[in-house]
Amino acid sequence: MRLEGHPDATPTPQPKASGWHPLDWACEYIGTAGQLAVGFSVVAVLEAPDSPGREAISSGGLRLVLIGVAFGLLAAAVALSPIGRRSGAHLNPAVTFGFWLRRHTPTRDAVGYMVAQTLGALTAAAIFAAVCGSWADEVNRARTIPAHGLPPAAVAGIEAALTCGLLLTVFLMLSSRHTARWTPAIVTGALAALIWAGAPHTGASMNPARTFGPDVVADAYTALWCYVAGPLAGACAAAIAFRLFTRRQTLTAKLFHDSRYPSVHATTLPAKPHPSSSSQHRR
Repeated sequence: MRLEGHPDATPTPQPKASGWHPLDWACEYIGTAGQLAVGFSVVAVLEAPDSPGREAISSGGLRLVLIGVAFGLLAAAVALSPIGRRSGAHLNPAVTFGFWLRRHTPTRDAVGYMVAQTLGALTAAAIFAAVCGSWADEVNRARTIPAHGLPPAAVAGIEAALTCGLLLTVFLMLSSRHTARWTPAIVTGALAALIWAGAPHTGASMNPARTFGPDVVADAYTALWCYVAGPLAGACAAAIAFRLFTRRQTLTAKLFHDSRYPSVHATTLPAKPHPSSSSQHRR
């Protein structure tokens, strides 16, 4: 199926698309599964006690930075790929929720994206556990687990703060034509910093699907609600703060906007009309 728009269509600013968009949802599923499967493997290489990577890099802080960079680079790779240019490469229900609050993403697509991202995370966690074996077990199958003694409310609060910082970065980058194209690079740096700061306390999930997938595969649900409520609250806080404290408007809901591709999201940047939309059925 074609990921780019019709070659004869002229890129123009687009409202939210109407209809059902399973191809865009499938792009989110593939992107999330790919990013997390490789990301979990990086965690195992750097953190599993039997891994030569942990032995070679003795500094725990440096390992956390490298894990953050890896997750950021993987997200950037998805964003720059054809599937990311099509769906927007949210890869995270909290990111989709933030763009829904910003009135970019239609409600139907927000639900479709979140379900696809969650299924992608489940797939990634299952692949990781099957392929990495004992290394996966040594890192608790890549689960995000709170620090010992940290109250659930503090876990949710830290996750909310981390997610708010991540989404404010995304919103600010996507509020200018000059900075939008650099969003994947800046997000990579932001993830490195946020994971370094938050991982010792909560694992720095910032992504309900990223926590849910490994929890289901391991059949262990330590403070799962904190990793759902926290990031969603952080997305809400970011949307409110961006509206109250800046005069900017987000231009697109894609981490890398390419005018050759259609967009289910409302965008003031040029995009091809979505095949499922018509001038009589815009939402």
